[in-house]
Amino acid sequence: MPEGKRKVTKKPFVLASVMLAMFMGAIEATIVSTAMPAIVGDLGGFALYSWVFSAYMLMNAVTVLIYGKLSDLFGRKPVLTFGIIIFLIGSILCGFAESMTALIIFRLIQGFGAGAVMPIATTIVGDIYTKEERAQVQGYLSSVWGISAIMGPAIGGLLVEYVSWRYVFWVNIPLGILAIAGLWLFLHENVERKKHQIDYAGAVLLTVSISSLMFVLVEGGTNLAWNSIEAISLIAVSVIAFILFILQEQKAAEPMMPFNIWKEKPILIANLASLTTGVMLIGISSFLPAFVQGVMERSPIVAGFTLTTMSIGWPIASAAAGKMLLKIGFRSTSVIGGVFLIAGSIVFVTLTPEAGPVWAAAGSFLVGAGMGLTSTAFIVSIQSTVEWKQRGIATAANMFMRNLGNTIGAALLGGILNSQIKSYIQENGKGIDASLSLDSINVLLNEQARNSLDSGIKEILQNGLTVSLHSVYYVVLLFAAISYLLVISLPKSEKEAAD
Repeated sequence: MPEGKRKVTKKPFVLASVMLAMFMGAIEATIVSTAMPAIVGDLGGFALYSWVFSAYMLMNAVTVLIYGKLSDLFGRKPVLTFGIIIFLIGSILCGFAESMTALIIFRLIQGFGAGAVMPIATTIVGDIYTKEERAQVQGYLSSVWGISAIMGPAIGGLLVEYVSWRYVFWVNIPLGILAIAGLWLFLHENVERKKHQIDYAGAVLLTVSISSLMFVLVEGGTNLAWNSIEAISLIAVSVIAFILFILQEQKAAEPMMPFNIWKEKPILIANLASLTTGVMLIGISSFLPAFVQGVMERSPIVAGFTLTTMSIGWPIASAAAGKMLLKIGFRSTSVIGGVFLIAGSIVFVTLTPEAGPVWAAAGSFLVGAGMGLTSTAFIVSIQSTVEWKQRGIATAANMFMRNLGNTIGAALLGGILNSQIKSYIQENGKGIDASLSLDSINVLLNEQARNSLDSGIKEILQNGLTVSLHSVYYVVLLFAAISYLLVISLPKSEKEAAD
């Protein structure tokens, strides 16, 4: 690390700016999830529901490692600033969207910028603080997730109920402007110019592979038959592109994904487990508000509350994990986290309209606690396995796998939800209303339209959504079980690496 990067005049102000940028990115997930039922109720297009998340996650996932490379070449400040500006442009456009298709396109832009925020913000903290200081600073950064997770659903619910869902996206604008101002006023970099070879080929191949797979997962079983030529072709493109990506990374001078670090068992297991927990996380945060509002017939604020408990459980467990890691080690901490993930998933599998939002909130809390324990343990495991010169790369790879899990989860679980609803309506709605379709679910998410529904049609739609969401949560439970199997195979003792 260049010594010049340590010469920062106002560390507290830089930290505040970094935390603002992270808060902007962190609040995005919960605030948009809470607003989605209202957005679909206004714009329609329930069949495209999962694409609003998939588009954002896709661009976020494929750009994380690219931005990390660019920050080494041009410095942290200009790359993070660029990412925030693109994110804000996407946010402004999202607020003006007049259709679900337009919203998805604007979310792609938003995700393209968001890919810079988390990795570069984390890197800046590593640049300006010593090893001894980082432990306390990491606590501050963890608090950002807790605060955003609590405030996101609450702010989202209030904006939807009393103003407009469009402000859910525009609330990012002042945060981003303040973060940029703080970076340029207080962060002074002395970038050591080096010749870098950016792995553009790897980035393109990975984007093609993930995009092809995601499209099949979302559309498969609904608008695209699983055994159709189109679906098979897209799967083939995804597999071929991924094979070419692996070959490209092996010969690239500065690979986007350095596979040599995956040879270490703790890193391999932690990254695979992060992929599975990423799938779980998006499955719960994306679709739970639709159940609470559409089936339980509760307000956006109550729907937001059921997600807020996840965010309360997460930072509490993260704080506890710090002490548990010293007493019982990272493996035991991860195993306990895995138990919490399974317990929370079982709650969602047993969720019924009669159980009420408190039961849903309990499931969210348990999953949040599991995520807090496992994610903290994974980072400790990874960073104690590699030397200092590889810690940035190893941490970025873990972040990439979590993002990839979110991307695949949004697509896979969205596809399952759509196909199950379509199947249920075809089987049970024929004799009641021949015009019922997947998009009829939109009506459940609009209180006025829902109240005007015929009781028979309303029952069919609510039952269809309930049964379909249970299918989603059975898949979430399966991924929780896979996560548990992975963490129990972690080494029983940490590998001490030189700092």
